[in-house]
Amino acid sequence: MASTTQSTSQYFYTVDELNNQGAAAIGENVRISGAVLGDSIQYNPDSLELRFTIAHVPGDQDEVDARGGLATVLHEAITDPHVARLDVIHNGPMPDLLRNEAQAIMDGHLSEDGTFIADTLLLKCPTKYDGELPDQASN
Repeated sequence: MASTTQSTSQYFYTVDELNNQGAAAIGENVRISGAVLGDSIQYNPDSLELRFTIAHVPGDQDEVDARGGLATVLHEAITDPHVARLDVIHNGPMPDLLRNEAQAIMDGHLSEDGTFIADTLLLKCPTKYDGELPDQASN
């Protein structure tokens, strides 16, 4: 189940939730969050095309806390091969905080080939910032 944000009509999805929507999610503007798999990061400085993969992290703050906090959940997400994943494309400068185990928070849409096209990209690195999920991700 997705939770709505208060300021817009967009929805926050986890990777599992977006994947479960299937074809119904194609083209829908959504906000999604996941853990960045560092080995997947590819950047073309000429075209400014950035590609990477995110892994599912829970959207429920209580679950994150029960599992040991955000840093633990992000680490578990990228090391467990059974966790749902989603490929992402974003066009823009390479963000300084884009690295392994960073939390990516993105607005965009799912393309027909199943890739998430991110219009905006925000990153949170648990080694630099300690705390909770973003407000829009909390239930």
